[in-house]
Amino acid sequence: MQSRELRELSAEDLNGRVAELERSYFQLRLDHAAGALQDTASLTRTRREIARVKTILSEKLAS
Repeated sequence: MQSRELRELSAEDLNGRVAELERSYFQLRLDHAAGALQDTASLTRTRREIARVKTILSEKLAS
């Protein structure tokens, strides 16, 4: 999702998105450790997406 799309979501939706992404990131790490992950760049993309959502969530909670 793009940042402007994330800014339209509520805080509850953003929390759900963070939880979903963290589960996905955990699974990617397991696959990488097992040698089954083909697209290793997905680790970086997912980690950055988590940071993006958390940043927007903190902005919403601060205002």
